[in-house]
Amino acid sequence: MSEFDAATAAVQAALDAGATYADARVMHRRYESMTARNGDVEDLTQDETSGIGVRALVGSGWGFFATPDLSDASVRAAGAQATAIARSSGRVSRAAAGMIPLGEAATGSWASECVIDPFTVSLADKGDMLVRATATMFEHGADIAEALYQIWDTAKWFVSSEGHRIDQRIREAGAGIMATSIGDGETQRRSYPAARGQYGTRGWELVQEIDIEAHAARVADESRALLTAPPCPAGETTLILGSEQMALQVHESVGHAIELDRILGWEAAYAGTSWLDLAQLGSLQYGSELMNITIDPTISGALGTFGYDDEGTPAAPRDAVRNGVWVGVLAGRDSAAVAGLDYAGSVRADGWARLPMVRMTNVGLEPGPHTFEEIIAATDDGIYMETNRSWSIDDKRLNFQFGTEVAYEVKNGQLGRLLRNPTYTGIGPQFWRSMDMLSSEIVPWGTPNCGKGQPGQIGHTGHPAAPARFRNVRVGLRA
Repeated sequence: MSEFDAATAAVQAALDAGATYADARVMHRRYESMTARNGDVEDLTQDETSGIGVRALVGSGWGFFATPDLSDASVRAAGAQATAIARSSGRVSRAAAGMIPLGEAATGSWASECVIDPFTVSLADKGDMLVRATATMFEHGADIAEALYQIWDTAKWFVSSEGHRIDQRIREAGAGIMATSIGDGETQRRSYPAARGQYGTRGWELVQEIDIEAHAARVADESRALLTAPPCPAGETTLILGSEQMALQVHESVGHAIELDRILGWEAAYAGTSWLDLAQLGSLQYGSELMNITIDPTISGALGTFGYDDEGTPAAPRDAVRNGVWVGVLAGRDSAAVAGLDYAGSVRADGWARLPMVRMTNVGLEPGPHTFEEIIAATDDGIYMETNRSWSIDDKRLNFQFGTEVAYEVKNGQLGRLLRNPTYTGIGPQFWRSMDMLSSEIVPWGTPNCGKGQPGQIGHTGHPAAPARFRNVRVGLRA
């Protein structure tokens, strides 16, 4: 039977078993990654999986059941089992609030942009690229020279009891390099284009544009230079962050904080909660007036882009923070109903065998009025940090400490000495309220390793970001 037929049969079986609502997702995913180290290919992973996941609602209880068997008998059994689980969970679950309506059920097809199908590029060409990049880094003094690429090809078919009938194809690709240098009691790393590479909903053309080989020598040289650089001083100063670190800052201190399931306490047992209070939605001053953050799964080529989420809600942009004021959340249809909101659209699962949950899409900054050069020139005394190295934040997404791979002194409007082991710390709203300059040079950074949920799920999220300046930030480690 076809994928649509399998999903339709599963939904009908759930309804026949007593569900008041049901949906089913058939998914087929191919994944491939390769890593190289010091001039040799080290690992090749190729994986392919397919199956169906069925959700059912009975009263206040949700049920979910998944199977890799797409035969008629199997998918119907999955629908019935999802309903049985929903009926049982309804006896202990929270009070019912239903699901917000979507209006007319969506039907349609969507595909991400892809100029070069990454699975058509030969393994030899891919491996040669990684080998050359790592060999160059090794020749330039890196003790450990690593490179990787990852590619995904995901097809989805979605059917619901409300009449949804949607198919999507999402192709994703990305790559990166890392040079590690070891000295006397010191280890330093430099990465390009980011600590975990750069990714998007694009084809192999994105990897070609990243051009890891062109940056291999520089990355290795900088990792060696960091071994003898002075440490980042401790104190309170003006801080300038590069766009990749800004993407991480948005992800950790805004993106997770505005997930509605965390705000409602549904993820408290594992992922945590949020410092945000729904009573302050529309009035809380999250940051300075330069802080404008959108939730936008329609950005072409960004990693959190799709045509419809996993509840069938069409992708649409929405404000999360406007002129510094918190105005929006990441929501699903059931969490939105509980919170009294009229929008959803941010529910996804990382595979057919996982229950869809609230996840970030593309959560990022809108462009500011400055350039990076203007930000540096306007700073008499400060520190510029770039490329994430470490992150730590509490379970309310409020207090944080982040480290970057590299920093530079800023003196009299110019970049100065290289600094090693830079860190900075802050409290979310105080930090964002101190932002007084923001660049217009937005990069749609992609994060392919966002973890959440029990059982754990890995989400692919996008974070448009640009360099920014913050006042009176504590940096470095106290003696």
